[in-house]
Amino acid sequence: MLQSLSIRNLALLEELSLEFEAGFTVVTGETGAGKSILLGALSLLAGQRADKTIIRQGAASCEVEASLYFENPAKINACLEALELPPCEEGILLIKRSLPREKPQRITVNGSLATLSALQGLGEQWIDFHGPSEPRRLLKDSCQLELLDLFAQDATELGSYQGQYKAWCELRAERDRVANESRLAPDQVSYIESQLARLDALELTEEAIGTLERDFARASQAQEIIELSSAVSGGLTGEDSLASRLSALLREARQLEGLDASSKPLADRLGSAVIELADLGNEYAALAAECQFDPEQAAELQEKMNAWLEAKRRFGGDLEAVAKAREEMRQRLEIQGDIEGTLARLDQGIAKAEASMRKAATVLRERREQAARELAKVAAKAIAQLGFKKAEFLIRLETLPAYSNSGDCRCEFVFSPNVGEAPLPLSRIASSGELARVMLALKTVLADLDGVPVLVFDEVDANVGGEIGRVVGEKMAQIAGGHQVFCVTHLPQVAALGISHFLVEKDQSSERTRVRISALHGKRQARVSEIARMLGDRTGKSALAHAEELLA
Repeated sequence: MLQSLSIRNLALLEELSLEFEAGFTVVTGETGAGKSILLGALSLLAGQRADKTIIRQGAASCEVEASLYFENPAKINACLEALELPPCEEGILLIKRSLPREKPQRITVNGSLATLSALQGLGEQWIDFHGPSEPRRLLKDSCQLELLDLFAQDATELGSYQGQYKAWCELRAERDRVANESRLAPDQVSYIESQLARLDALELTEEAIGTLERDFARASQAQEIIELSSAVSGGLTGEDSLASRLSALLREARQLEGLDASSKPLADRLGSAVIELADLGNEYAALAAECQFDPEQAAELQEKMNAWLEAKRRFGGDLEAVAKAREEMRQRLEIQGDIEGTLARLDQGIAKAEASMRKAATVLRERREQAARELAKVAAKAIAQLGFKKAEFLIRLETLPAYSNSGDCRCEFVFSPNVGEAPLPLSRIASSGELARVMLALKTVLADLDGVPVLVFDEVDANVGGEIGRVVGEKMAQIAGGHQVFCVTHLPQVAALGISHFLVEKDQSSERTRVRISALHGKRQARVSEIARMLGDRTGKSALAHAEELLA
């Protein structure tokens, strides 16, 4: 649940800190008072992209910060781990987003820097927005199928089908590629064979390429390497070298050892130095010998290096890319030699994959058909409570002409708000008010299956009034039994049902317009006054009495 929210310099709001409770929270205020600022702050924390025009005029930046508590943080911690962000401590998730006017934005999650995409991924886990346009989503087949799948809890069956469908699509794409791209002209075959021969001569292993590059570097600077190595070798082991001079010193050290036995360790160390210098001289001499390339060796190295540099230029900048290109060319030649056989094997694989996909689609469809009957039944009861006493609501599954990523069928919600009228698709009969109530009924039914803890309803009760408004409020209060629900509303019947109540007001009494948000819960008279205002007369006796009645 959302515990606290701090906002600074967002639109017309200067600074604000709010504390929240679990359950049903309502937000009210005059039209244009700035209720969208509160929702805007939440959407910023959920990862919505933002323009810097939202920064309060005259301010250098705007900031929003929230604290959320998860009784069971396992799911959110798994998401944080996947995003390489710190886990929640004692179930607390801290999110902060700062939007400076002159600098890039800064986002932190649990104290660590995060990206906007990470914030969006987290937002999907903790908050879900339902705005005025939400009911219109019901007109889309994809939304209807999504709601049905949520009720059916068929994620396992859907995932299995989608895996089979993906494998089937990949095999068909491979067959098309082989059939359309693999028939090579004779000159193409010759060209690929010549390229393979050049690559094969290179021995595409890290060891072989490393040796080639080292030897080529040596051959390119052989004379200088020979001269320097020989000079070092001669200085170490030649006539009048360090080794000969140290040998003379070693003889004297051994004489000293005969006079004073305690000097033996020193003589031994000097002897070791003589041996080490001799070894070094020999190794430098060997290095000079290795660089004695004859003309044939130098020419062969030059040819191999040219081939390697050309391969890197043509196929990529490293050994892995060149090796991959070589393997692809080899496969093209193999396929060329047996295109018909390759196509036959792919056809067999496609047939086998299609059979598995059909089976998975059948299992998924059976699960959906059962869920469609059950959801239609419980949704019809919920819709009846929202004023459609004799309405009819059904869910039909229709076979698709071809398989898709969502299965072999589409879902269609059909509805008849009036007795005696045949049910028709929602797009053909439902008004905006009817759509809003149907969506709310479905949300009520599906609320227990929705794992997102915070739900925001922005004026979804528009076009609803009278007694039905009270039922709408009761439905949202019912959803709040398992979620933290925020509802921006103009209906007094809904506002009276909130456990928490926040009032948004626009203050234009001074030279600068400001928005204020204040808590009314715990302030009985202030809340009565606000509900009376929503009824049409803040000071009218009948409106105040009605407000008292609604709160009671």
